[in-house]
Amino acid sequence: MKKYQWNPTVFLAATIICFFMAGCQKGSGSEKIDHTPQEENGEIKSYITSADKKYLFREKDLSFGNTKSYISNITIDPSEKYQQMEGFGAAVTGSTCYNLLQMTKSDRSEFLKKIFDPNDGMGYGYIRISIGCSDFSLDEYTCCDTRGIENFDLPEYDKRDLVPILKEILEINPSVKIMGSPWTCPRWMKVKSLTDLTEYDSWTGGRLNPAYYGDYAEYFVKWIKTMQAQDIPITSITVQNEPLNRGNSASLYMTWEEEATFIGKYLGPAFEKNGITAKIITYDHNFNFDDINGQNDYPLNIYADPDAVKYASGSAWHAYGGSPSVLDHIHDKYPGKEIYFTEMSIGEWSAPSKDECFKSDLIWNMENCFLGTIKRYCRAVIMWNLLLDSDHGPNRPGGCNTCYGCIDISKNDYKTVTMNSHYYNISHFSKVVKPGARRIKSSGPSSQDLQYVAFLNPDGSYALVILNKSDNDTAINISDGTKTFPTSLPAKSVNSYRWKD
Repeated sequence: MKKYQWNPTVFLAATIICFFMAGCQKGSGSEKIDHTPQEENGEIKSYITSADKKYLFREKDLSFGNTKSYISNITIDPSEKYQQMEGFGAAVTGSTCYNLLQMTKSDRSEFLKKIFDPNDGMGYGYIRISIGCSDFSLDEYTCCDTRGIENFDLPEYDKRDLVPILKEILEINPSVKIMGSPWTCPRWMKVKSLTDLTEYDSWTGGRLNPAYYGDYAEYFVKWIKTMQAQDIPITSITVQNEPLNRGNSASLYMTWEEEATFIGKYLGPAFEKNGITAKIITYDHNFNFDDINGQNDYPLNIYADPDAVKYASGSAWHAYGGSPSVLDHIHDKYPGKEIYFTEMSIGEWSAPSKDECFKSDLIWNMENCFLGTIKRYCRAVIMWNLLLDSDHGPNRPGGCNTCYGCIDISKNDYKTVTMNSHYYNISHFSKVVKPGARRIKSSGPSSQDLQYVAFLNPDGSYALVILNKSDNDTAINISDGTKTFPTSLPAKSVNSYRWKD
């Protein structure tokens, strides 16, 4: 998590979007829309969440046929397939685990089933955890705080909190994928700079001493093997969370030159030698490369390294700066490399009140972090903290103290929960788009007010997620080439559908 001060890029984007939506002309669907639930027949499942909270994942069953002469029509074409999807979810941070463990066992079980159960719950399928601490942990620590890689051990906080929670999640959904990301290497591996190799005994900033590249590669190997010994399989790792962010409460500055050398000469060979199959994901930072001179095209420069390209499976991205349009360039240059979206938070900075935050964040995040990345070949979308308490924590000094979780829980009873916009954003995808689904062609209205993406699930069912940014209700027909059904999109809403031909 980037140390969060007022972020002008995100604020400006949200302001422009709100201004644009406020001035939109009426869309093509000007008919009065009936939002009453239809008679249940099970043919098409649909879910609605509106920015005004009138609908919060409202489930409706729709019927084929009875199409109307709406101007707006969306057609999906399964003959044209794109990337395979791996899942949707949120970060299970130390703070998340702590809050979960304050709940009663029965409440926690019910909560986790609602989130992760692939059949009766929302089916979250990809989570991100920190290797060592993050800025949302109970303390600063790594897995080897005593000098010498032989002293590697899983931290006590992880043994007490993280491992039990991950086991509960995997019991509910054994197919959940797990991505690990370090916020910092052990402090004894840090130096002040690559020209001044003076030891840098700080959690914040510093550089990885090249003399310890081998030890740090072994650190990743040991971490993955330790988790595997706990029956917790690791699907992927990123080399460094926000490598261009020097200021986070736990952080490490790592240029693309350093990361390329580390991957190509040390980490990749160490994984190969030890039979580690977890994917190595590079970058893991903002769309705009934090506007740091020489760091543009960070992952592309790593792919250009003949040693690193063999081991780097893809790149990971955050949305605290820049636009997802950069992914067009990344994919065009290396279409065989995978793309992941791995972090965005919500919080008090986006609007004066929590309800106003919900309105702006639901739309902005759906457009930029979900639709904006998936239409550019992103394979998974993972948001920031799954669960924070009502005081935005626990968190570390120097980290974000104004963040919301995807879900917030009251510190008064550790029972009362508030579902925030990220919960609904994720759920609209995870509920209808199943792991292994392929994104497929979808065509129709090209208005910025109406954005959408379609999928073919492994079981042959179709999924479609639509964002209506307009101030007006919109009525459309949806066709899969064989069958067609009408549907109604409330103003400023997210809508998802799943059906079989």
